[in-house]
Amino acid sequence: MNIVQEEERRVARKAPKPAKLRRTRVQSIPRWAYVLFAVLAVFALLRTFQRGVGTLKPAQAPVRPVTVAKVVTKDVPLYLDEIGTCAAYETVLVQAQVSGVIITRNFQDGSDVKKGDLLFTIDPRPFQAALDQAKAQAELDQVTLKRQEDLRARKVISQQDYDTAVANAQKSQAATEAAQVNLDWCYIKSPINGRVGLRNVDVGNLVGPSTPPLVTILGLDPIYTDFTVAENDLPLVRKYLGGSNVKVQTYLPDGSVTPRTGDLYFIDNAVQPGSGTVKARGVTPNPDHALWPSEFVRVRFILDTLKNATLVPSQAVQVSQSGPFVFVVKPDNTVDLRPVKPGQRQEGDLTVIDGVKPDETVVVTGQLALAPGAKVAPQPHAAQNHGNSQFR
Repeated sequence: MNIVQEEERRVARKAPKPAKLRRTRVQSIPRWAYVLFAVLAVFALLRTFQRGVGTLKPAQAPVRPVTVAKVVTKDVPLYLDEIGTCAAYETVLVQAQVSGVIITRNFQDGSDVKKGDLLFTIDPRPFQAALDQAKAQAELDQVTLKRQEDLRARKVISQQDYDTAVANAQKSQAATEAAQVNLDWCYIKSPINGRVGLRNVDVGNLVGPSTPPLVTILGLDPIYTDFTVAENDLPLVRKYLGGSNVKVQTYLPDGSVTPRTGDLYFIDNAVQPGSGTVKARGVTPNPDHALWPSEFVRVRFILDTLKNATLVPSQAVQVSQSGPFVFVVKPDNTVDLRPVKPGQRQEGDLTVIDGVKPDETVVVTGQLALAPGAKVAPQPHAAQNHGNSQFR
């Protein structure tokens, strides 16, 4: 054990000293190397700093693609949009004027009829006989009157006998005319142009003046459009009431019928207490019977015409905390934020606004990426056809 330890000490004494070796190596590096290393490090740091400063320079804002449209001017209506219903222009309950048995029916339920078309025929034989009897009596009285006139000319009869003959002739003539009227009433005809409903009696039924109506006829051309006006709108309505531009435009909600323009026929003289509205009625042309009684319709109550109104597409108008605005494109293709006062929406998806001039160019789409002074690449806006967009 002692021999092993002695051998280890001998080997350790023969091994080179680390401290001396390290000191020898440090002394072998020349001083100019340290200077060169420091210069290179400073140069590298300087280049890195220059690149960082270059990247901090603001990048040029990109050009934003937008669609634009010109501000147009034209005459547009000032209106109120309401909900209404249609009502028949005429309603006739066909009633029998004489008593008798129906022997013919000359129409189809739900068909259109013209004024004077035959609807029902009541058995005319009793009334024809009464007419023949009245005519015979009238002829006899006329012969008697002529005879009395001859006798009166010769002063053979008294004035009383002559007056009696004249009265009898007139009475028989009146009876003949009454019998003719009763016979004519056997042929029940349509008093108006319209559409018949479902009949209430069939052939073979006994009818008369006291029986229920035989059928109902509704006049559909023209047709009434009934609607209401809110009491808050009454000052505006009264301002233009009686003017030449006041019209009532009627159309169906699904746009299947071309809007039809008629005249204002009636406006009530009082506000309804329960609803706070005023009843109004227009007369609307309906030659194709596209509008039917009790059908719900939309109504545009036109009060006046706005001359040379400025219009822009509705999408061009944006809203911020400061209010409505549009972006106006300047000649250098930069945009300017312009506050506007929007008005009513018009046909073609256009909106009336105040605050822009005719022929100015406004941004229609792409406003979210814009700010005042931003550069844009304008493209023409393609107007889309929305059907009856004016009434939506």
